[in-house]
Amino acid sequence: MSIKKHLEKTLLSAMKEKDVVRKNALRMALSSIKLAEVESGKELDDLTIFSILQKEIKTREETIAEAEKANRSEMISPIKAEIAILKEYLPKELSDEELIALVKKTVVNLNSKTIKELGLVMKSVIQEAQGKASNDRISKVVRDLLSSNQ
Repeated sequence: MSIKKHLEKTLLSAMKEKDVVRKNALRMALSSIKLAEVESGKELDDLTIFSILQKEIKTREETIAEAEKANRSEMISPIKAEIAILKEYLPKELSDEELIALVKKTVVNLNSKTIKELGLVMKSVIQEAQGKASNDRISKVVRDLLSSNQ
């Protein structure tokens, strides 16, 4: 079953069970997925959907940071619950050591030496990670590794 179908099925269950937080989180995620499908004109693969879910999580984390700055503690708990719900649909995160090893292997395979090859390495690592690490984490590790090679 594709991740999108799984999200839709879980949304129906959440609606039946009257789980408002899960329902809202899944509706927002599915809305973003459908918007991306309309923009691309085709059905998205699971890897792209993982990327969209990671963006949804990042958006919510930024909202939490803003809520903390504004002393709006009542907003934080439901948003953290939504993040936990969305993370359930992502593959298990790579540890820092696993991510560094993956980036090193990719740099060696592509024979990359400078930061100018960041895009090439990023594209390959993102494909290899298959949603198991956020693009921000991958970018940081690739930048650190390529910068140290110079």
